[in-house]
Amino acid sequence: MADYKIKFNKKRCISCQACEVHCKMKNRVPVGIALNRIECSDPVMGKNGTPEIKNKYVPCMMCKNPDCMAACPTGAIIQRADGLVLLVKEECIGCGACVEACPFDVMAFDEAENKAMKCDYCLDRIEQGLDPACVTGCTTKALSFVRP
Repeated sequence: MADYKIKFNKKRCISCQACEVHCKMKNRVPVGIALNRIECSDPVMGKNGTPEIKNKYVPCMMCKNPDCMAACPTGAIIQRADGLVLLVKEECIGCGACVEACPFDVMAFDEAENKAMKCDYCLDRIEQGLDPACVTGCTTKALSFVRP
């Protein structure tokens, strides 16, 4: 199985959250929901005496054995041969089992639609040869997209 991956260079990240904003805009994510996030640490003193912030980017991890897929009673979460883990919204019954099962807390629940939501690495963009919206929107190029 080949792996798509979003790589994160924490040294380049300035915590601007443009990745989150571009994801929300592209995917029309409702207010209060995020399909990816930047986790920012408190500044610590670096070796050279300057403050450092240890950021972490958290999108869907596209797990090899997805807990969300195992928890879904309807088979609404599928894994393609290329490793992408996708949610088929038409199959989702809104039980939220997948959201609860995600160990990275990156799945979300859209109350208005009564459906789960998850990052799909902007599959429509990937299929056009483009990078996911979060990668394209990253102002400092801290994110990069790796294709199999």
